[in-house]
Amino acid sequence: MGKFGKVYETLIRDGIASHDQFHCPERPPQAWLALAHAPAYVTAYLTGTLDARAMRRIGFPWSAALANRTCIALAGTILAAELALTHGLACNTAGGTHHAFYDFGSGFCIFNDLAVAPRVLQQKGLVGRVLIVDLDVHQGDGTAAILQGDASIFTFSMHCADNFPFHKTQSDLDVSLPVGMTDEPYLATLGEHLPGLLETVRPDLVLYDGGVDPHCEDALGKLALSDDGLYRRDRFVLTACLARRIPVAGVIGGGYQADIDRLAQRHCILHRAASEVFREYGL
Repeated sequence: MGKFGKVYETLIRDGIASHDQFHCPERPPQAWLALAHAPAYVTAYLTGTLDARAMRRIGFPWSAALANRTCIALAGTILAAELALTHGLACNTAGGTHHAFYDFGSGFCIFNDLAVAPRVLQQKGLVGRVLIVDLDVHQGDGTAAILQGDASIFTFSMHCADNFPFHKTQSDLDVSLPVGMTDEPYLATLGEHLPGLLETVRPDLVLYDGGVDPHCEDALGKLALSDDGLYRRDRFVLTACLARRIPVAGVIGGGYQADIDRLAQRHCILHRAASEVFREYGL
């Protein structure tokens, strides 16, 4: 949990972002969460009455502070998406809770921002079709399960095959990668799939989960990307979207390492790439 504050500090310290570029979301109404989650589950979690077994599956002990932080982080993804629709590109400093299902949480994920955000935007009449590009090392199983059968939201997950979750849920497009894949074959595989998806889905918005757990030093990753590989990946995704005039909102996704400073710097690769691409496209 300590990485989130460090991301903010690093963005400011390294000049990747200035104070006036940050926007603070308000806590979302429960009705927004219920667009992708069972109302009874939402109420039970927010009031601290979820049973012990369900809490163990999430992996965090309950607290009022965590419940509030969870809601604010999810609202950050919604706000980033709204800002992307206005400015072309925006990034959350959290988000990517793709293991949360309709009526339970899992894998350190409580509510699924990647499923809630597009439905909030659709309810507001801001978007029709949305493409979710999930490049976290772990498959976005909760996102896929919640959005199965929803033709207006296309789910694309490119992940390590031999990793959590060990029972995958079918996305609209799943690309499974072998353990130990390095930069060049990874980027080549992404290049084989993403441009065609953007052309065929023709979304009004892309939600991009730029998890850094494919990194070679990640404790839970099993892939072998370098810092440069992550940077090139993020630039490729953002440029592919903006070249087609498709707004894109990024979330930081997963990343696991004992050295929180190094982990925060790694998460900031997305924001550094976004800052450069934003300037290059004159946004």
